[in-house]
Amino acid sequence: MSNLKNTQLSLESKKRLLKEMLFGRRFEERCYEAYVERKIGGFLHLYSGEEACAYGILDAARPGNDYVITSYRDHIHAIKSGTDPKRLMAELYGKVTGCCKGLGGSMHIFDVDKHFMGGYALVGGPFPLAAGIAKGIQMKKGEQICICFLGDAANNQGTFHESLNMAKLWNLPVLYVCENNLYGIGTRIDRSTAVVDQYKRVSGYNIPSRQVDGQDIEKVYAAAVEAIDYVRSGNGPYFLELMTYRYRGHSMSDSNAYRSKSEERIWGKRDPIITLRDRLIEAGEFSQEEYQTMDAEILDEIESEVIKFAEESPEPPKEMLAKYVLAENDPYVTGGRR
Repeated sequence: MSNLKNTQLSLESKKRLLKEMLFGRRFEERCYEAYVERKIGGFLHLYSGEEACAYGILDAARPGNDYVITSYRDHIHAIKSGTDPKRLMAELYGKVTGCCKGLGGSMHIFDVDKHFMGGYALVGGPFPLAAGIAKGIQMKKGEQICICFLGDAANNQGTFHESLNMAKLWNLPVLYVCENNLYGIGTRIDRSTAVVDQYKRVSGYNIPSRQVDGQDIEKVYAAAVEAIDYVRSGNGPYFLELMTYRYRGHSMSDSNAYRSKSEERIWGKRDPIITLRDRLIEAGEFSQEEYQTMDAEILDEIESEVIKFAEESPEPPKEMLAKYVLAENDPYVTGGRR
């Protein structure tokens, strides 16, 4: 039975989402600074520019109840799912107070209490896992759905086709969301993929699909409401392609030299945060002063609470070195015999 929400965001929701997206942007910018300061190690993939995707989709869902899974650009999806930003930053710092006790790091965020089932470093890995989670929901006759976020380049993995075929065959309650930022690391999509429009690729599996402007959170939300209602009503999988753009390189080690400055300027003018802010200001529903106050409060919260918590938290004790890994059961580690 359909439970379709209103596809239009209220003024209150628009202001709230503006604040949430701005928090996400400032959080990621602070991660960049901490990485440069060598307080965050390993790989770091930032989400700046793509905020309307995660916030728009998950605002239409039931964060913390529905299951969410994604790849390694995962910080914002975890926050929107309900993970405490302080615990998330502590995880990036490798501290024991992190959501994975400092053992996962940026690419492996996980929060089972919030049904955030990971960030995964393996490209294409979440596709079959999402199908498995959705199959579990179906077997238990639950009302939840699984939402699987992946980038456009992951769709060239065999797991994409195998999983979507199975998802439709079993009519699994899973929403696949392609965050198409046009690049797989440094390779533009038209140099690696025969069918550039990703939503067309699922037609062979008889899965309904749609392409949406991923820089406009109102459009993302409206499309998400309809897609989620379709999936939750027992109709099987749905595929959304969100056209978006990352403002930084693929990772912190990416010089970003492969993209033209003119292309970056064009997408910079379509910033999802500025788009929503200006729309509210032009409608007389918000002011530049309110925005500046909001921004200042967010910056203060990140510095005085999020960063402070991460920096003051202890590192994992050495006793945890071999914990949670298969090596702790190895006879050479435990001192036992084969």
